[in-house]
Amino acid sequence: MKKTSKTIVFFGNERLATGVTTTAPVLKALIEAGYHVAAVVSHYEHGKSRNVRELEVQKVAEAHDIPVLLPDKPAHIVDQLKAYGAGAGVLVAYGKLVPQSVIDIFPHGIINLHPSLLPTHRGPTPIEGTILDGDNRTGVSIMQLVQKMDAGPVYGQSEIDLTGNETKQDLAAQLAEVGRAMMIELLPGILEGSIVAIPQDESRASYDALLSKADGSLDWNKPASRLEREIRAFQGWPQSRTEIAELPVIITKARLSDQKLAPGEWSVQDASLLVGCTTGSLIIEWLKPAGKAEMTAQAFLAGYGNRLGR
Repeated sequence: MKKTSKTIVFFGNERLATGVTTTAPVLKALIEAGYHVAAVVSHYEHGKSRNVRELEVQKVAEAHDIPVLLPDKPAHIVDQLKAYGAGAGVLVAYGKLVPQSVIDIFPHGIINLHPSLLPTHRGPTPIEGTILDGDNRTGVSIMQLVQKMDAGPVYGQSEIDLTGNETKQDLAAQLAEVGRAMMIELLPGILEGSIVAIPQDESRASYDALLSKADGSLDWNKPASRLEREIRAFQGWPQSRTEIAELPVIITKARLSDQKLAPGEWSVQDASLLVGCTTGSLIIEWLKPAGKAEMTAQAFLAGYGNRLGR
């Protein structure tokens, strides 16, 4: 096949954080902008909530008769990728290491959308890390993929202000839309060579590590402000788990209170459910008891209040 800069291979699932959903805005925008997407390369990882449901990018690809490749390793499909003659790869949340042998297939390399203002929040959980750190701004970086994690030179960035109330799903959706617009704006110049990537300042680099299920266990010996951020950052996965009167629950929404309670102490006040932390307390607004649907704290108290002596 003749090489053309308008032919690209798309890598990823567009789920910018674990446990979120996506409408695959970048893939859709590339198709609408007239790029020939030769294939979509993605993958499933069984047993993780991010991957057990059907891939949204797969639905979009199949609707446009684009082949979907789900290799265990991208190195396994090198010959197939070479046959497409694509000028570049575009990567949005692939979640696997792409070896240099695959990057080198494309004359313009692989262009990666990363949901942070690099070099801060490198790594696999930048959206969660942004919420956990209480940042007042974040953004999207369009960068050149290299072997070192998120260390490639940057073609461009777009910044947004944060309210401090964003959930992981909210922020992922917002950054996906920002990234969609950036990719469509920058990609022509990248492929033509008129936009040159700028090296990152390594002295400012920060990293966010993978999360585990254990991270979702609420520790009431932390400040309420930190736990409120955890609840927003961990929605979907690993979730924020605790027990109320020995009943396992997942807390899905809470707000801060100045009420003084001992860490881990539960209280019902004016039809509100409070729990103490080392600094301040949390008012629980939404929660999900084991085996039940998500419900308001008021609905929970109506059904389970007797367990709290109410």
